[in-house]
Amino acid sequence: MSTVKTGDAVKVHYTGKFDDGDVFDSSEGRDPLAFTVGEGQVIPGFDQALVGMQVGETRDIVIPPDQAYGERISELVQTIDRNQFNLEGIEPELGLAIEMRTPQGNIPLVITELTDTTVTLDANHPLAGEELHFALTLVEIAA
Repeated sequence: MSTVKTGDAVKVHYTGKFDDGDVFDSSEGRDPLAFTVGEGQVIPGFDQALVGMQVGETRDIVIPPDQAYGERISELVQTIDRNQFNLEGIEPELGLAIEMRTPQGNIPLVITELTDTTVTLDANHPLAGEELHFALTLVEIAA
């Protein structure tokens, strides 16, 4: 029976959980995730975990932040005066995802804190700094 190697097109079912067991993403009830191993289409730890798996095999893995979305970077969190938050027709609210345009491209931001006078914006990936737990089941290898 063949095993996954770099360059293989694969389909995998997965469930991703945090340390506390809360599910943050899953393919349950949907089509399996399809990608080519080693092409950077998924986080590195997810990619590497599939190498050597056989169709039908299930594997539980833990991916540290440096193999997922990186550590949280405090410099990517900025607090601004509320009067500087001037998006037409948009009132700031906790958890609101917005994009800031820069010469280098758009940067996704999330409002993580609000006061009467300030808005705190976070440009870190929402899963940055998290150790991620995945249950993987290899569905298909198409070399």
